[in-house]
Amino acid sequence: IIEEYKVKTDDLVLNVSILGSPGHSKSYFLSVPKISAATRALMDNIKQGLISEVTVSTKEILDPESIAVLKKRFTTKAKNLLKSRVSSISDETISFLVNVLMQEMLGLAEIEYLLNDVNLEEIVITSSNEPVRVYHKTHGWLETNIVPKNEEQILNYSNIIGRRVGRQISALTPLLDAHLITGDRANAVLFPVSTKGHTITIRKFARDPWTMVDFVKNKTVTSEILSLIWLCVQYEMNVLISGGTASGKTSFLNVIMPFIPPNQRIVSIEDTRELQLPKFLYWCPLTVRQPNPEGKGEVSMLDLLINSLRMRPDRIILGEMRKKDQAEVLFEAMHTGHSVYATVHADSVGETIQRLINPPIEVPRNLLSAVNLNVVMFRDRRKGFRRTLQVGEFIPTMDATGSTVKPNIIYRWRASTDDIVEHSSPIRLYAELSRTTGMSMDEINRDLLQKKKIIDWMVEKNIRDVTEVGAILRGYYVNPEIVLEKANAKESD
Repeated sequence: IIEEYKVKTDDLVLNVSILGSPGHSKSYFLSVPKISAATRALMDNIKQGLISEVTVSTKEILDPESIAVLKKRFTTKAKNLLKSRVSSISDETISFLVNVLMQEMLGLAEIEYLLNDVNLEEIVITSSNEPVRVYHKTHGWLETNIVPKNEEQILNYSNIIGRRVGRQISALTPLLDAHLITGDRANAVLFPVSTKGHTITIRKFARDPWTMVDFVKNKTVTSEILSLIWLCVQYEMNVLISGGTASGKTSFLNVIMPFIPPNQRIVSIEDTRELQLPKFLYWCPLTVRQPNPEGKGEVSMLDLLINSLRMRPDRIILGEMRKKDQAEVLFEAMHTGHSVYATVHADSVGETIQRLINPPIEVPRNLLSAVNLNVVMFRDRRKGFRRTLQVGEFIPTMDATGSTVKPNIIYRWRASTDDIVEHSSPIRLYAELSRTTGMSMDEINRDLLQKKKIIDWMVEKNIRDVTEVGAILRGYYVNPEIVLEKANAKESD
């Protein structure tokens, strides 16, 4: 046993054990109590009683908001039926059996336990011939001790997910992309398109999102870099976050968004809702919508991006920039005075420039001057950590072929010592900050030092909850002297 902890689903608490040894693959063991054949027969009888005695409208089945009310009605009736059939049954046994019944009738059965494990990022059902696999935040991919009964059960899970969003999955439309009530994203592919069997992949929505304090403590970034980004975000500079797949781009974007002043309107546009910002922010999150089986009703990222400009935003957040038309609208927004934050797939500042100016994004070189700061994220797959690889800026220059853009690396990660060091001084950034804010270099340096002190204080006091971090940053914008006084005194309130 490498690690043990508990998972709570409704009123039921189960033990989780991570099993394995050095040099061997690990596994995820969930201690689900076994139900005897006699008890299973009783539960099937209770199910039939619930179906015949509890009236459920079509609206309640399809409306995600009605699930909580529906579950309460089923729970009350199930308890009464159990007591009437087995008079000597204990309250603890009733609670367990009712929870299992609710998960089987209104949820995804044993998968519900996995959905309630905050340590998991991904849940994958490959087929009924293989165990369910999960991606653990600490231990990576793990094989579980949960195996679907048959392909019909997996198909039933897919139908439950589809009904919640008014979508249908069938042999004619074997692909489904939808969101669960919890915010988790589910993707289903039916056999024979998925040749092993029906497949479901669930990407979990973070219940406890990362904050800047977590990133500093696990060495993903330094408080010095965060103070620089804070200054840029505060004064409406445009920031791009680059990196490879699963390098932490969206997580980093989420971490720096609380730096936005609370009196400014934020509109975010995402494929899947991943951002979780503090409540005090004036935020309107938008997500794309897939077309229905007839190919109608689609709302694309471009549609939302164009529409967002009509919503009088001060800040626009784009989940990921992929296409030329998206980039054109986004860079137009930058040049018309909107502050923009977006992610893009690229592994360095130089590669970000090449990715932007070449197909499929193909932004004209002269527009790249609108980007004030570029942060590049990196994931070490062997050691399993993420780091801020580079922080840089785009410098417009002239060469033999005409105007071009070159990178200037301000900070970089040094692999040999696993620390982030200063590489060179900013060329454009401080000049633009000084021009837009009227601050001298001494005032900019003093401001950066104060911001770094506040971040270091939060790290020292382990103030890591997204709401608590948001409250401190809001306090800074309302009355910075009070927050600075606490940071200088090393006291928490």
